[in-house]
Amino acid sequence: MTFTRRKFLQLPLLARHRKCAELLRQFYDLLAKGEAYDLEPYNTILSWMNLSHCQAFDHKTLSDRYHWHLEEANLSLKEHNLLPMIRTGDRIAKCPFADIAIYLDRVRSAYNVGSIIRTTEALRIGQIHCSEKTPFIDQEKVQRTAMGAAEIVPCFQHTPLTSLPRPFIVMDTSDDAIPLSEFLFPQTFTLILGNEEYGVSSSLLSEADHLIEVPMFGVKNSLNVACAFAIAASEIRRQRMAGEDSHALL
Repeated sequence: MTFTRRKFLQLPLLARHRKCAELLRQFYDLLAKGEAYDLEPYNTILSWMNLSHCQAFDHKTLSDRYHWHLEEANLSLKEHNLLPMIRTGDRIAKCPFADIAIYLDRVRSAYNVGSIIRTTEALRIGQIHCSEKTPFIDQEKVQRTAMGAAEIVPCFQHTPLTSLPRPFIVMDTSDDAIPLSEFLFPQTFTLILGNEEYGVSSSLLSEADHLIEVPMFGVKNSLNVACAFAIAASEIRRQRMAGEDSHALL
């Protein structure tokens, strides 16, 4: 800090808050590097401004305080952005894959297949089974979209439906489908996803034990199959975590 109390208080109020934001920006850079920072200069300024002292910062409180000073300084948040640190890179898996089969019935797009595999790995939902007409993990587009998940998720090709666990839960749009938010998933089952244009084949629909769908509130009738699966996978994982928490309390 290169200014005295008298010099600082000669600044307009907007400029004082700007100086505070600049100081917090320095703290944030040090915190991001895992280095220590000294709160005394900032607390000294706060006392000059008749504001309460701060004891310590984590990323969120530091970010909130920084943005508050920017608002008081009438500066645009679009030009001066400070956000909590975002995780990048892979991590250690938190749990094994669930005992669930995901059957891709004539899913046409290799990009959709890769996205489904990546979601399956991220949420540890289960195993992928590809029908004859579905692109498999030996295709470059699948591998590229899966971003390494194709080497982690158990994936199989030409699996007979009779060898997969019941019940068969088909995800498709239908007036008879149960909204995803109202469906209670069992511990073991097979989730069947269909073609981007035609949905699940008639032969598989006739084998379905349950029919579910993502509730839609807009004009469009359906979502992209990979997007719909991601929503379903998140709900499956949420229910399993809730079930594990309830067992832990017993």
